[in-house]
Amino acid sequence: MPVDAKSVLITGAGHGIGRATARLLASRGWVVGVNDLREEFVNEAVAQITAAGGNAIPVVQNVATREGVQAAVDAVTAQAGRLDGMVNNAAWVRYQAIPDIAPETLDRMLQIGFSGIIWAIQSAAAAMDDARGGAIVNVASAAGFRSAPNSLVYSGIKAGVMGLTRAAAVELGPRGIRVNAVAPSAVPTEGTAKHRSAARDARRIAATPLGRLGTVDDIARAIAYLIDTESDFITGQVLSTDGGIGIAIT
Repeated sequence: MPVDAKSVLITGAGHGIGRATARLLASRGWVVGVNDLREEFVNEAVAQITAAGGNAIPVVQNVATREGVQAAVDAVTAQAGRLDGMVNNAAWVRYQAIPDIAPETLDRMLQIGFSGIIWAIQSAAAAMDDARGGAIVNVASAAGFRSAPNSLVYSGIKAGVMGLTRAAAVELGPRGIRVNAVAPSAVPTEGTAKHRSAARDARRIAATPLGRLGTVDDIARAIAYLIDTESDFITGQVLSTDGGIGIAIT
């Protein structure tokens, strides 16, 4: 690994927003820990980064558990020698009407999308150096502000992510650790494909002032801004990356 290069661990980086963020930060000189539960996704993302001249560390761990997150953080710090950033992007999503919410669905969504982020903040903060500080970015969602039918669990979790972002920013600020979140609207990815349709996309585009859906690169650039030094005096904020749909009256 390059001497004195900053390092970042990105969860759920095997595809979608996480992979785009990993590619972008690697292109800017960061050593990137690429985490996913599926080894083939991790290896493919790492291969893309290294082929482009970047530095990546494969991290196959289940970040829904405290032990898994700690192992992921340890893997990056052991190889990079430091941890400067953490992007909590991993998620597992199912949409169910209130009468149909199943305990196993609720438990898994909470473990990956909420408690897993708490463990990640805990582990990352412990690994960050007080003299250098660090930055943590949580991936929330526009659904944390406004919701739709069948989204009780998802919207609740994403609203909770915004709350824990603010709480962590207050507590970790004295150590120079900034904590922020991004809140994307609908972004086409491999993971969201099964929840999308042409008609639904058309409705969302029509309701979006910028007239299009977001892309993984749109969100990656917002995350990179909040992780890097350009945002050194920003903490506890939720950056809406939604093309303006959240402020539009339709």
